[in-house]
Amino acid sequence: MKITCEGCYTVISKARRIWTRIVNPEACEKNGTTPIVLVHGMGGGVGLWALNLDDLAPKRTVYAFDLLGFGRSSRPKFSCDSLEAESEFVESIEEWRAKHGLERFVLLGHSLGGYVGASYAMRYPERVQHLVLVDPWGFGVKPPDYERSTPIPTWIRVVAVIVQTFNPLAGLRVAGPFGATLIRKIRPDLQKKFRAVTDGPAICDYIYHCNAQHPSGETAYRAMALPYGWAKNPMVLRIDKIDSAIPITFIYGARSWIDSAPGEKTKELRKTAYVDVQVLPGAGHHVYADKPDEFNAVVSKLMEEEDRRNSPNEMQH
Repeated sequence: MKITCEGCYTVISKARRIWTRIVNPEACEKNGTTPIVLVHGMGGGVGLWALNLDDLAPKRTVYAFDLLGFGRSSRPKFSCDSLEAESEFVESIEEWRAKHGLERFVLLGHSLGGYVGASYAMRYPERVQHLVLVDPWGFGVKPPDYERSTPIPTWIRVVAVIVQTFNPLAGLRVAGPFGATLIRKIRPDLQKKFRAVTDGPAICDYIYHCNAQHPSGETAYRAMALPYGWAKNPMVLRIDKIDSAIPITFIYGARSWIDSAPGEKTKELRKTAYVDVQVLPGAGHHVYADKPDEFNAVVSKLMEEEDRRNSPNEMQH
């Protein structure tokens, strides 16, 4: 990190702890800018924003935290009910927000973090200045005849059964100390993506250690998911319940397995509200790491527009 960065545990109810990184802590007060909060996806942690934090933080404070049940945060037992598990994520974020005294902020979530972020915006609209959904999981509706009409290879069907029976990343824990090596072999691209900020296998080791512990957050994800990666309660069926005053920006990777159609559907459902859908060429699901310069430019421009929109002069007009 080139910009001042603090790390701390934020203690919420039931003595649960949320690992937090705060970049450029005094910037918003000094510059009159809007803070941004970053929420990672399934199996991730704050370290995966390494290619973005410096570029997003010169004029503002950037907050990133490990979702409850992931990374260095506490690993509580989540409900087995999909909506209750979702609510537990949302309430933990609200408790985290209150502890940091954040009144309003731009909320950016990737994948599972996008799903949880949208749910948070639905419940606490007064806190969200702009909702940014990066290749969000859990938005599309599973077609009723998906298994019959879609040619699914046998090995994927087997994996789907295993994931529904066990937790998605159970294989890493079964591998024990060889888990990090397994990640390096399965995902050799990760080292290339992050080579600008780390040498050697550090990023693979980080992901392994994020997921080698008790699979608390994974269990919550499994409660919210259907086979083949669909959500039990698709967000696109509820997105119209988000306050129309909250702008929503979708950022998809053109090569991602996540379908961008729900973003376009959201435009149809929120005709009187601001909805922007951007697709970054050459990027996969991890848009922020696949094309970090382009991603950072899109988010930085969005943030500057929010600063102008909420400046005292602009608000008088």
